[in-house]
Amino acid sequence: MAVGLKRAVFLDRDGVLTVPEFRNGRSYAPKTLEALEFYPDAPAAVGRLKAAGFVLIVVTNQPDVGAGLVERSIIDEMHARLRHSMPVDDVEVSTETRDQVKGLVTDRRKPGIGMLMSAAKRWNIDLKSSYMVGDRASDVEAGLAAGCSCVFIDLGYTSELIATGQQATVSSVSEAAAWIVADASK
Repeated sequence: MAVGLKRAVFLDRDGVLTVPEFRNGRSYAPKTLEALEFYPDAPAAVGRLKAAGFVLIVVTNQPDVGAGLVERSIIDEMHARLRHSMPVDDVEVSTETRDQVKGLVTDRRKPGIGMLMSAAKRWNIDLKSSYMVGDRASDVEAGLAAGCSCVFIDLGYTSELIATGQQATVSSVSEAAAWIVADASK
């Protein structure tokens, strides 16, 4: 790792830190504050990563904002609650839908690397010594394209592309944190 650069863990939000709604073989983000629920093990897992010295950045696609289904203020309040519940350093959000980014020169929406690159610049992060944790192929694709090691949380989606190329596959954020701490200490 280059002098002065920091290691980070980039965390997807829904399916990693928050309990998504499951239907038709995939997950959906909560649309209301009442529906926002953190996985019980998420605060301790994130705390373990923070104690290991990582900068913690949430990188989340929230296309319901772009589609007009959820107000940005609701997403902002969800992220305020997330920051209050666990020691994340920053939250990067893409609000564009898949259709909105077609033909545009943007790479913020995962699998694009824009959110990771923006955070890396702001936080002085060495992407090659950092990690991406997600529950979808697009999370793993973004992490790999940015040069990070990737941990895939397999929630058994049947209507999603299967992630490939990750360094580890686990079943929870706690398992992801344990793997990252062990791998980083090698």
